[in-house]
Amino acid sequence: MDAIKLLLFVPFIGFLGLLPYANKIEPYILGMPFLLFWVASWMVMASIILMIVYKFDPDNKGSESD
Repeated sequence: MDAIKLLLFVPFIGFLGLLPYANKIEPYILGMPFLLFWVASWMVMASIILMIVYKFDPDNKGSESD
């Protein structure tokens, strides 16, 4: 497994592994309870991480054929 693909575990750990520590209402961030902000921010970070893995994955360097 390539080292860049190990980044795919980061959103999984952030969403599920750290969720019990973020399971609280206070403080409110941007008008959202902390748990909702936590999930929304991990959705954005997961998209960014997937973009990074897609861009730097050596298996993705092949040419596309129509």
